[in-house]
Amino acid sequence: MNKIKQARVALVSGVSAIGGAAMAAVPADVTTALSSIQADALTVAGVVLVAIVAVFAFKFLRKGL
Repeated sequence: MNKIKQARVALVSGVSAIGGAAMAAVPADVTTALSSIQADALTVAGVVLVAIVAVFAFKFLRKGL
């Protein structure tokens, strides 16, 4: 049982080390580009959500209230 706990601790430590290494400095241009992409993606997701709701509302109305 002790070996299992040691293995878990080693696994968590390894994952934490990899995650910390992934947090490297990013140029400001990249950060700005990612922010604008995020805003565009949110806009597209909103439009898709509205379209899906409209389709379901249309189907609901076609069935008859």
